[in-house]
Amino acid sequence: MPHGAALSTPPLTEPLRRERRRLLHAVHDRVEEVAETAVEVMRAEIPSYALQGRRFFDDVRDQVLEHYRMQLAALAGDRDIAPEDLVFSRAAAMRRARAGFALEDWISAFRVGRQVLWDALLGCAGTSAEAQQAALSLVTPLMRYVDYASTHAAQAYVEYQQHVVADADRERRDLLDQLLSGGAPTRGPLFAAAQAYGIGPRSPMMAVVAVCVGDTRTGDLTSAEHGYAASASISVAGPWAGRTLVVVRHDEVVAVPVVRAGMNAEDICAHFEDVQRRLARDGTMLSMGISTIARGASELPRAYQEARAALDLVPDGGGVAALPRLSPFDYLALRADDLARQLVDPRVRLLLEEDHRRGGTLADTIRAFAAADLNLRLAAERLRVHHNTAHYRLRRIEERTGRNPRRIADLLELLVALAIRDGATEGGDSQ
Repeated sequence: MPHGAALSTPPLTEPLRRERRRLLHAVHDRVEEVAETAVEVMRAEIPSYALQGRRFFDDVRDQVLEHYRMQLAALAGDRDIAPEDLVFSRAAAMRRARAGFALEDWISAFRVGRQVLWDALLGCAGTSAEAQQAALSLVTPLMRYVDYASTHAAQAYVEYQQHVVADADRERRDLLDQLLSGGAPTRGPLFAAAQAYGIGPRSPMMAVVAVCVGDTRTGDLTSAEHGYAASASISVAGPWAGRTLVVVRHDEVVAVPVVRAGMNAEDICAHFEDVQRRLARDGTMLSMGISTIARGASELPRAYQEARAALDLVPDGGGVAALPRLSPFDYLALRADDLARQLVDPRVRLLLEEDHRRGGTLADTIRAFAAADLNLRLAAERLRVHHNTAHYRLRRIEERTGRNPRRIADLLELLVALAIRDGATEGGDSQ
């Protein structure tokens, strides 16, 4: 940024210089009236300003007057503006940012102020050619002033917002750290922050851990930018009212949704699954692990470890592993290691591999038979095949594997082998 705004203009003839001074003095004599006009236009044209009260507009009027007097004095004295001349404007920008005004509203106020001042100069110029030329000589320095002053104000806005974001990030991290130590805050700023997220010592909560695994458009590993994009998307309320605590922590995003009245774990799983799919469409591929419900802050450390463990169940390309959707059987099968796979009878493994390539009819029959509590007629109805067809399939399974699906122990072994096979197929080589 330049050291100051150059408001001086190329040398003017003495008649033009005299006319210009006349214009500037004429506007200066009615500067308070011009400032009042500017405030009224701002009130009419900037929606967020229109909602404010008298104290706010007194402050705006003081700011407009300060800017006008500085511009008129600098132009009359043909001098430049230095950064220290705009300290008052930086302070006002901080006040507007702190009050929640958007930066574009602040810039719009500069635009209005410039236009009203220019209209006043033209009004004082009259119709003579010399006066019109003198007014035109002020266009460039006025534009330079507004550019410089608005840039200065924008910097103050950005500095304040960075400060607020840093403070908010720090507060969220501190709150998460305390929760992951097993306790909820009971006083001070962290207590207020926890209340804002609906978190209390006995609140039912879940832990969600997400990591970025790639960019769906380029295939590249994602950067911190994607982590913050994920954080912003996750923090948006789902099918419940209220905010969700979300923290970008090292190489992961941690969310602590509260299970509010009328909700259950499935509501939260469905919401985060939707977030994962939406981010994938936008280019950020996440792996997400979702815990079971923690009955209060004391159980949240356990829930966090569950969510991290669930990440190991997600395929390499990303996805969601939600523990509330898994039975103990499913979980153990998905966590199976190479040794568990080796313990599967080679005949069973070979049959399942061949069946998978042919469409999985035998695997479907095993599952349907188990789900029907060994009632073959019911299983056949659910499979939409004839009873004899289902009977033939069971006999073929027994002939190929030596396991009779009508015996509980053999059926359980077949189901375990299927679950291990499915887990390996779903997780790829990493599983």
